[in-house]
Amino acid sequence: MFKKFADILIGEPLANEQGASEKYNIPFGLAIMASDAISSVAYAAQEILFVLIVLGATAYQWLTWTSFMIIGLLLILTISYIQIIRAYPQGGGAYKVANENIGVKAGLSAGAGLIISYILTVAVSASAGADAIISAFSGLAEYKVIFVITIIIILTILNLRGISESSKIFAIPTYIFIFSMMFMILYGLFKYFVLKIHPEPMYAVPTKATESLSIFLILRAFSSGCSALTGVEAVSNSVPNFQEPSQKSAKTVMLLLAALIFFIFGGTSVLAIFYNAVPITNGPTVVSQIAYAIFNNGIMYYVIQFSTAVILLMACNTAYTGFPMLMYIVGKDGFAPRQFTIRGKRLSFSYGIIALSVVACILVIIFKADTHRLIPLYAIGVFISFTLGQFGMVNHWRKEREEGWLKSAVINGIGALVTLLTTIIILVEKFSEGAFIVAILIPIIILIQLRIKAHYDRIACRLSISQLNLKKVNLKIKYKHTVIVPIASLNKATIGALQYAQSISDSVIAINISTDKEAQEKLKNRWSELDTDIQLVTKYSPFRAVVTPLLKNIERIADGAAQGEKITVIVPQFVTHERFGEILHNHTSFFIRETLLRNDDIIVSTYPYHLEDEEEAVCELDK
Repeated sequence: MFKKFADILIGEPLANEQGASEKYNIPFGLAIMASDAISSVAYAAQEILFVLIVLGATAYQWLTWTSFMIIGLLLILTISYIQIIRAYPQGGGAYKVANENIGVKAGLSAGAGLIISYILTVAVSASAGADAIISAFSGLAEYKVIFVITIIIILTILNLRGISESSKIFAIPTYIFIFSMMFMILYGLFKYFVLKIHPEPMYAVPTKATESLSIFLILRAFSSGCSALTGVEAVSNSVPNFQEPSQKSAKTVMLLLAALIFFIFGGTSVLAIFYNAVPITNGPTVVSQIAYAIFNNGIMYYVIQFSTAVILLMACNTAYTGFPMLMYIVGKDGFAPRQFTIRGKRLSFSYGIIALSVVACILVIIFKADTHRLIPLYAIGVFISFTLGQFGMVNHWRKEREEGWLKSAVINGIGALVTLLTTIIILVEKFSEGAFIVAILIPIIILIQLRIKAHYDRIACRLSISQLNLKKVNLKIKYKHTVIVPIASLNKATIGALQYAQSISDSVIAINISTDKEAQEKLKNRWSELDTDIQLVTKYSPFRAVVTPLLKNIERIADGAAQGEKITVIVPQFVTHERFGEILHNHTSFFIRETLLRNDDIIVSTYPYHLEDEEEAVCELDK
């Protein structure tokens, strides 16, 4: 039943050979990769204004200059990441670049920054999407956390359905947002300059400054606005997800993405200045105010609101593409659990998708889906990866020295210095607002990754056959077996297990631990009716413990075994085909198996007894 439900929810399994069709073309790739970056405009200009509004009416003048600084940084990052796509078509982005050209710890630092960034992308984007909807329907405010978590669960299910299907689902709302924002920007400028219509702002613009202008204020505004650049790195991380030629497709998407960010972020910032949008805590967003000023209460206002809400939700999808691919590459290198390298039934990296959703939901609950509280944590991780990636590329060009390497090194060198400066600004300006959490988390993640790698290396060394002479390995060795069958009562499952035990060894022991003396005597009486020489060991447990005494008795027998003798424990387990049948029965056998597997001399085997429909029919007749 659960399998059928999963097939309906996630889809029928795909064969490995269908993997080639599970890749993005340019239009779908742009829709998925652009969603995070272009959705940032929905709150980037607002975050800048939250800082600058203390300057009063002059805040809008400095919004222009701050936006120019961010757009300049976007240009540098775009050129730099095209270089990374060219040099590292296998994906992995900054993690792979830093790992191969600076060192393992630098690569893990870049990877940790990206991991945090992707998790926050889901938490921030889902929360910001909820804000956009609540701006239009304020009555939903008290259910915001539940609303955001529900959104994340839905996105998880859609992404588990695979790349091809999820990209088709998410492409339509992304393009609706892109075209509606472009229309709003163009029509807003036309209305302001050509029609000369200058509507009154929704909220009064503060006329008096409450704080004087300083370089630190501008830097704080710049660090807040840098959230508009998160998502730029996603294309380089996911190059293998594009259709062939994957490099060319990824470069095209990167250029189109940069153009969209430039137009939409720049256009939104300009409109915020002309229409005097005011940042309001727990009130209508800046985009909402601009849309209302341009379209009043018309249908386009609601199109903008809903498309903004949807694109903010779709922005999560960039993380659902980048995070599983990053964890796959990190996992292949041995720094993350190997489960992250396994493709699910729909050829997506299911463990990465689920892990991303779980951690994002925890963040949403902790921060109560407050976008303003989450954003200070947001940009620092991705800018650390930006910086390490750029420095790594400088080393890459210096080592490779291919034609034109000096020009490429200079481009990435400028990118490295600018992103390093930006990282320092963000860390300093946002440190007390929550960036310190990221500064603490990155070393912890690196330590965990190094521990995982050390564990895998130890296991690989112990399992290695490199020191063995395979020609001298004897596969015909015979062990003396003592077989133990734990039984709770005498039934068809235990009889089947006992029959199987005697078929592989002449030395069989049945062990019973009973918490009820009457049940113990009943078992002994029934046992005496059997025509068998199998020894029955039955012990009474006055403190109602079954598993612990059973395990102690088995281990006592194992300790007394002769040199080279193996103890095989056969655990009877009946299998029911009824709905919910497995849930309703005791799972003692699981704990027995998991504990005994720790003993070198004990082999654990399960004897499954399938309950057939014919047996149910006989039971009905007996009634």
